[in-house]
Amino acid sequence: QVQLVESGGGSVQAGGSLRLSCAASVSVFSINTMGWYRQAPGRQRDMIASITSRGRTNYVDSVKGRFTISRDNAKNTVYLQMDSLKPEDTAVYYCNAMPPLLQWSQGTQVTVSQ
Repeated sequence: QVQLVESGGGSVQAGGSLRLSCAASVSVFSINTMGWYRQAPGRQRDMIASITSRGRTNYVDSVKGRFTISRDNAKNTVYLQMDSLKPEDTAVYYCNAMPPLLQWSQGTQVTVSQ
């Protein structure tokens, strides 16, 4: 069973940056599309960015131009570079396949203050 471990979250001020990492226990190369998801308090978990095995990326409008997803298949790791952070980006961030068929892990908390 594939295990995912997210890291890199923290507390930053608006306009700041964070880089999240998602390490997989097995090769993610076999997983065609990986995604980053987030869940804010009281809201559902939504996908915000995805990347195919060939590097094709997709973003929701709210993060487009500010977030960058990437993957290193040799390191079994997927990244999310987050720039120009806003308070509304505050959430727990998760990675998973797309669709999210893998077991969810605990995620990493991102808190953005004014």
